[in-house]
This record gives sequence, structure tokens and C-alpha cells, in this order.
Amino acid sequence: MLERIFHLKENQTTVRRELLAGLTTFMTMAYVVIVNPQILSEGGMPVDGVLFATCISSAVATLVMGLWANYPIALAPGMSLNAYFTYSIVLGRGMPWKTALGVVFFSGVLFLLLTVSNVRERVVNAIPDCLKHGTAAGIGLFIAFIGMRNAKMIVANPATYVAFGKISDPEVLLAAAGLVLISILMARRFSSAILLGIVVITLAGIPLGLSHWPSHFLSLPHPAGTFLQLDLRAAMKIGLGDLIFVFFFVDLFDNVGTLVGVCEGGGFLKEGKLPRAGRALVADAIGTMFGALTGTSTVTSYIESASGVAAGARTGLGNLLIAGLFLVAMFFAPLVAAIPAYATAPALVLVGVLMCGAVARVRWYDFSEAFPAFLTLVGTPLTFSIATGLSLGVLSFTFVKVGSGKRREVSPLLWALSILFVLRYAFLGSE
Repeated sequence: MLERIFHLKENQTTVRRELLAGLTTFMTMAYVVIVNPQILSEGGMPVDGVLFATCISSAVATLVMGLWANYPIALAPGMSLNAYFTYSIVLGRGMPWKTALGVVFFSGVLFLLLTVSNVRERVVNAIPDCLKHGTAAGIGLFIAFIGMRNAKMIVANPATYVAFGKISDPEVLLAAAGLVLISILMARRFSSAILLGIVVITLAGIPLGLSHWPSHFLSLPHPAGTFLQLDLRAAMKIGLGDLIFVFFFVDLFDNVGTLVGVCEGGGFLKEGKLPRAGRALVADAIGTMFGALTGTSTVTSYIESASGVAAGARTGLGNLLIAGLFLVAMFFAPLVAAIPAYATAPALVLVGVLMCGAVARVRWYDFSEAFPAFLTLVGTPLTFSIATGLSLGVLSFTFVKVGSGKRREVSPLLWALSILFVLRYAFLGSE
């Protein structure tokens, strides 16, 4: 049955490898179970309800991705999108969180309609190869930067924006040790190197007082605070313009960028196109609608899925385990919270190393492709946004190709994307 659904032999993989990779992915993104409720609670949402919504929507969307699209990409409420939900919409615009959930639901419906009509799939496949490579490498730098920040290797600095952290900090030392350990294991082609490194560093922190056994392991979910609390009637009064340019627009290109980057890194693209892209895009649409109904912000593909791909994932089989672990996490939230950030940080850095290999496939001798790829590459980590990095790449690609007399290389859909990005900066540039 597993062979028939996931085509393991065709993808040259095994059940053991897929499950280990799925566990690796979950370990690197388990923080969402704790962080997402914390962020949304600042907008007045009940923490217990958001915790339930986070786990159930992540499980549903990840299952759809695995069973329907057969890709090893996990989904959960997006970190940039939950911050947008809380700080820009609820707190910034004064919109009640129940109304904001209604807007998220309608954006999910719009995602689904555009996916069924193949519009979103065409967007994915219309992105030029140089931008696909640049996006993959840019996400690599982005995820490595997040890892080094979580490890406190990189800290804020008022003079230089960022600086190297204190090497005397025990967390920095443990993270550095994890980085060396996992690097050696990966160099020796140890299949579960990332997972083993996370476990070892977590355990090593216990006698040092940096990580702790949870005081209790079991906690019951409490969904009532957010379940079916969205206000659809109030959301409809906002207007289609806001609906598109607030939630729909931000998620569309953030998710596309993640899909392209992770799939490029995993070698899933065929002749520059993503097979079954429509099916993959259905997953976040269903997850977003389900998440809004249960009580969380937009669900999207996670760049941490690249850690599972790096561990050998090639099919959606591991998603079954990830979905199951999200459901279990509803009851064992204290255990999930026991995994410290410094333990998963080395995994993110090394995944970034692997993803940066895509930059070698950019045709650097052609400046009309080199510059857009470079802008995407550096724009993603420096703006802390996959969507922004991709938008800069698309705009620069269009302008440079037209200016250099190569306008035929700009497809009609790419023209449409460029116009949309210009409108995005015109209407949302201050947010």
C-alpha cells in the first residue's frame, strides 16, 4: 500500500529513511507549537485555543501535502504571517481578531479557487530558472541566519545591525558543538545525523541547566476559546481589495517562494517546473481554511522542511509521521517545549549549507540572469522575507531583460507578476 501511494522505489528511498527524515523535520519546526500561540496571544487570542488550532491545522495540511501531492513538505501557521496578523492587522489596524480570522478564511477560499483554476500552479512554473536557483540559495542563507540567531551566534548591534555573539555563552558553545558534531556525521554520510545531533545537544544541556526535563508531560487541549470564533460577516464588509492585498497577496508569494526553494534543493523540479504543483498548493489552501475555523493565522509551507529533505526525504510518507506528531503535541506540549532553540539551530545552519548549492546552477556569465538571481539571493535573508526576496528578483528580471533587448524572455504571466509586485509596494510599502 505504501509503495502504491508514495512510489518509494521510483524515488529511490525507504520507509525507514522517510520516517527518520519526517521526524527530523518535525524536530526542527516543533517550536511553532509554542511560538505561534505566544505571538497570536498578543492580539488577544486565547493561548490554549491557538495551541489546539496550530497543531490540528498543521496536521491536516501536512497530511494533504503528503497523501495528495506526495512531497516531503510540512505545513504550519507561518511565522511571518502570524506576526503580520497580530502586529499589522489586529494591533496596527485595530481589527478584532475574530474578524481577522474571517479574512484569513476567505483568503484560503481564494487560494483554493485559484489553485483549482491552475492560476497558482502557472505562477510557480512561470518563475525563471535563475530565480528558482536564487530563491533556493536565498532560503538557505535565510534559514542559516535564523539558526545562527537562535544559537545566539549572531546578535543585534545598534552600530552594525548584527554582530557575533559572546563565545563564552554556554548556549553558543553547545550550539557550536552541535554544528561540529552534525557536520562530521553528515560528512561521514550518517543518515540520521541531524536528528541525532538535536537529541545529543538537548541532553547535553540538561546537566548544565540550559535545558530541563518538563515538570509534566501531559496537557489536555482546550479548543473552545478559538474554535469557530471567526467573524465571517464582519470580514465580508472589509472589501475584496483588503482581502487580496493583506493576507492573500502576502501568503501567495511567501508559499510559492518556499515551495520553489525547498523543491529546488531536493531536486524535485523537472525542466524548471514542479510536477503536481497544483496538488501541493491545495494543501496550504485547505490548511488555511481549516486553521481559520479552528483559530489560527494563515497556514503555509515551512522552510524547515528542507531539513527533512537534507536527511533523505523524497516522498510524502514522512508527512504521516509529522502529522501524527503534531496531533500528539496537542497533549504533550510541555515535552515539545523542552527542545531548546540552541539544539535545533545547528540543523538549520547545515540545511542552509546544502541549499546554497543551488547557486552554482545560475548562469553567472549572463548578467541579465545573474543580477536578478543575486538580488533574490541576498534580498531574502536581508529583508527576512521570502516573498520580498522573490518579488525583488521578479522585478529586476523583468526590468533588466526588457532594458537589454530580451523582452521575449519575459512571459505574459511574469509581466502580470511584476505589475502585482509594483502594486504590492505601492499599497503595502509602509507595512
